[in-house]
Amino acid sequence: MDISVVVPLYNEAESLPELAEWIERVMKENNFTYEVLMINDGSTDNSWEVVKELHEKNENIKGVSFRRNYGKSPALNTGFERVQGDVVITMDADLQDSPDEIPHLYKMITEEGYDLVSGWKKKRYDPKTKTIPTKLFNATARKVSGIHNLHDFNCGLKAYRREVVKHIEVYGDMHRYIPYLAKNAGYTKIGERVVHHQARKYGVTKFGLDRFVNGYLDLLTLWFQTKFGKKPMHFFGLLGSLMFFFGAISSVYVGGNDIFEVMINLGLFYLAILVLGLNIWTTNDNALYSAGLGPARARFSVRSICWKFPPPERFSSRENRSTSAASRSTSTAAMSEWFSSTSTFSRT
Repeated sequence: MDISVVVPLYNEAESLPELAEWIERVMKENNFTYEVLMINDGSTDNSWEVVKELHEKNENIKGVSFRRNYGKSPALNTGFERVQGDVVITMDADLQDSPDEIPHLYKMITEEGYDLVSGWKKKRYDPKTKTIPTKLFNATARKVSGIHNLHDFNCGLKAYRREVVKHIEVYGDMHRYIPYLAKNAGYTKIGERVVHHQARKYGVTKFGLDRFVNGYLDLLTLWFQTKFGKKPMHFFGLLGSLMFFFGAISSVYVGGNDIFEVMINLGLFYLAILVLGLNIWTTNDNALYSAGLGPARARFSVRSICWKFPPPERFSSRENRSTSAASRSTSTAAMSEWFSSTSTFSRT
């Protein structure tokens, strides 16, 4: 299969028929074999009913529906685990991303050898309350990640080699930093293409101040895990040592008969810093996964799945990647029909 298109969606019932028709037209014009995976992230409108109707008309359109709203990252991750195409395209469901860009992105992956290509909405039709924070956010992300050629980290329109999405774990709200995750996984040939951006035709934007603030916090989290993932005590130990040192100097300066007791208390405080830091780290499954110390355990409750599907496919970053091709062929050969009205999917 040439292309898998992953479309996370939340309350986008009005735009889905037009999007599906647009994608189908582009694929037929370019003779691509394809699939469209629509991941319904707990929509409260009739988006899932629309997805099922689209599937009845076109078996290349497939869907997963969550029981509740988990967020864009779990939706993307669920799609990544099921894609079969050699090139994976992600796009939003609000018609602001143009499917006409798909052939160009496909060419950059297959002919120019990129691991990941991110779209850049150079000319945006969003309100300034969204564009100004986005520019500040992208400037910070370029500085922290070291990927200086990207101008729009959070652009929903991206293209990947399938191997890339099988070796990254998108959790929390880390979809904003997929290029950074890919770079940390060893996929460093990351490119960018200026793409056409359209004004929203239906519905309302999901962007808000909370997403802007959370974006910076997530970036800080990812930076910390990247830098101190396998050696967290280098951070907590340094912090505790500095506190101990300055506390000791302060005690000598203050003087008094209780300096020995103060030194003991400082030592206990230093130990508490180390224990607290280690406890925070070891209880964070996703941090352990990023550090290569253990599996992440994200759970998504799926309400309904409808189509023929191979079992979810995920490569561990700690496995020998030379066995990946054999694993994929075995998984595809074991294709089975999944059709469930009440099923639960979990990654452990």
